[in-house]
Amino acid sequence: MGKRGLRASRARVEAAVPSGWQAQKSASTRNLIIEAAIRCFVELGYGQTTTTRIAEMAGLSRGAMLHHFPSKIDIVRAAVEYLHAKRLKAFRNSIGSIPADADRVSYAVESYWRHINHPWFMAFFELSVAARTDSELRDILMPAQRAFEREWDLTAREIFPEWEDPDAFELALDLTRCLMEGMAMSFMTHDPSERDRRLLAYLEHKLHELREQPRGAGPTGGDAA
Repeated sequence: MGKRGLRASRARVEAAVPSGWQAQKSASTRNLIIEAAIRCFVELGYGQTTTTRIAEMAGLSRGAMLHHFPSKIDIVRAAVEYLHAKRLKAFRNSIGSIPADADRVSYAVESYWRHINHPWFMAFFELSVAARTDSELRDILMPAQRAFEREWDLTAREIFPEWEDPDAFELALDLTRCLMEGMAMSFMTHDPSERDRRLLAYLEHKLHELREQPRGAGPTGGDAA
């Protein structure tokens, strides 16, 4: 390769460096905006979250933020995807690290309890409430939530292959999510108490029953009708 060819090759390499750096910077700024939006949902509520407040939370000018997200609903769409990805990763990491000699049911209950008391879940709850009367938000949230639930179910089945009865396992998942997520939501109006520990202990007891249930048995452990 001649000198001209070397110079041209070097120029292409040098031109690619700023481009790659710019893409990385852009992705970092987008994540900064998304995380600021999530903090706004938790601290201010969805109704009080505006592009101006998000920009302030992110430490950016509103114009700089709108360069990445032209409207609030664009930020919301990205935030929902970001939230679900983070929640699923956290769930997989916490449950997937269960020690070999641990009570897997008890460990799973404690892990998921920590998960749903994280601000990520509170942000999701805030969006869910707002979606009841906001059709545009609901159109974003509902399909994203269905996709998350499918992944959550697949992840749980990968992590707990020892359950013999698939119907009992599905019931265990539904019982866990409905009870624990409802409990977490109730903290909007009351502080954690001994009652919560009793409910979690009862949940563990019922989950152990379901785990030991033979394939084909009914939901209470008896013969299926």
